[in-house]
Amino acid sequence: MISRRRLAQAMTATAVVGTAGLTGAGTASALPGTAAAETPSGRPAHELGPLRRIRTDVLEIAYHDVGPAHGKPVLLLHGWPFSPVGSYAEVAPALARHGYRCYIPCLRGHGETRFLHADTFRSGQQAALGADLVAFLDALRIPRALFAGYDWGGRAGDVAAALWPERCTGLVSVNGYLVQDLAVAQEPLAPAVESGYWYFFYFLTERGRRGLQRNREELARVVWHRNSPEWQFTEAEFAQAAELWTNPDYVDVVIHSYRHRLAAAPGDPRYAALERRLLGRPKIGVPTVTLDGQADGVTPPTDGSSYGVHFSGPWTHHVVPGAGHNLPQEKPGAFTDAILEVDAMG
Repeated sequence: MISRRRLAQAMTATAVVGTAGLTGAGTASALPGTAAAETPSGRPAHELGPLRRIRTDVLEIAYHDVGPAHGKPVLLLHGWPFSPVGSYAEVAPALARHGYRCYIPCLRGHGETRFLHADTFRSGQQAALGADLVAFLDALRIPRALFAGYDWGGRAGDVAAALWPERCTGLVSVNGYLVQDLAVAQEPLAPAVESGYWYFFYFLTERGRRGLQRNREELARVVWHRNSPEWQFTEAEFAQAAELWTNPDYVDVVIHSYRHRLAAAPGDPRYAALERRLLGRPKIGVPTVTLDGQADGVTPPTDGSSYGVHFSGPWTHHVVPGAGHNLPQEKPGAFTDAILEVDAMG
């Protein structure tokens, strides 16, 4: 049986062949005076270029970038428990061919992204994710960018677009308006919806924390199958994503994220003012395309009408046939088209 590491190496070796013209490998995207680095081997990762690092006030964020240096910037944001490399291995090169500069960061608690200080609250709350995105732009000295993501990454993009609209040129958000309504965190949803959120409740318990600590890969495999029931992912794709879950802060950040969203854990005081603003469910006024996967096993597809009121600017909605929860990896063409569509709306 082939090992997980060998599968990941084989996937990398296949993907990097013939892609140097798109990745810009060897050119740091961070400006002088910031920290940027390649992978330990110095080789590009997949089609997304070498792994780089840049510091904010809280994190050293690991990221990939691809596309022309002066192309229009796009932030491609991954979800849990999925991989930024897997999610955007096809989307980012396709956008690069259209002249975009894509930045694909690892979220806090994932991959090679690290907290700078041992005493920093390992928060996974929505305000932290949105603030990380804006801090990432600041570190790269990017005034404005298009945000596109799903799950945790989609929430980060929604929060940042709502609170810092001057930094966002457009938004692609899978599953609509993702700003959590913490004021009604204790109100039940329909049982059919609640059943898809089984891990939310599992993570409320010490048993769930231990389960995530001990069984990271097994738990993620269950989520992949149930949240994207029609997705025929490969073992190489799963092995590549599993590398992200070895992050030393992974368990703390994931557990806090789900406990906070159910009002079962306090947030980091650093983000208290932002969370108060989010309680007002701020509207998103930038051009937006929302997407639902027709085969999403955790968030049933809709016509978008239930959350359309939260988008005060140009907005359109699509249901993507055959797509589950990890929409950009499952249907990269549809996700790429949505980015091109929202950019044309601006």
